[in-house]
Amino acid sequence: MSRVVLGDCLSILPTLPHRCVDLVLTDPPYLVNYVDRSGRSIANDRRDEWLVPAFTQMFRVLRDDAFCISFYSWNRVDRFFAAWRAAGFRAVGHIVFAKPYQSKSRFLAYQHESAYLLAKGQPAVPNKPLPDVLPWKYSGNRHHPTEKPVECLVPLIEAFSRPRDIVLDPFAGSGSTCVAARQTGRRFYGIEMDPKYHAAAVERLHLAHQDRFAA
Repeated sequence: MSRVVLGDCLSILPTLPHRCVDLVLTDPPYLVNYVDRSGRSIANDRRDEWLVPAFTQMFRVLRDDAFCISFYSWNRVDRFFAAWRAAGFRAVGHIVFAKPYQSKSRFLAYQHESAYLLAKGQPAVPNKPLPDVLPWKYSGNRHHPTEKPVECLVPLIEAFSRPRDIVLDPFAGSGSTCVAARQTGRRFYGIEMDPKYHAAAVERLHLAHQDRFAA
């Protein structure tokens, strides 16, 4: 099942069977109309009408007693929480990634990323829980304006899934979740609607595949 497909997750997710994935790990648009220094932007980063239907589908395709990990924007957390609850998820943890640099500053110097650990049903409690503050490594944003570092996603996948499980990312961007899943021996299913970021994801996965067999 390992693949990253080009398209809108609101069209593709309904075609997947119920309870067919073991972990959702995703970095959806933050609803902040973000544009980086080079002028790159992200689709659907202004409006939020996609939030509830997207997470409702994620809940449907996730197996029972499993986790969804979602990055989010701290100043839009009310909208994200409303969507998660409407879909059926409940928050069971919050993860802060401490940056060694500031991404911007205004009233505060912003030096972290954050994600919520969401549960469907009653997942088992891990024997050795991850700390809720983890280090962050700058990705360089070479492939995507908000590219998450693979090194920071690997521990999440290892903690909340098992080898050969299927990891879903409906907002795959340049494929960091999929690359991390491949590195940890998981299968993956990514969806990305922007052709240039989808192409970057395909290329990264191709290179990761080559490196794995060259090692």
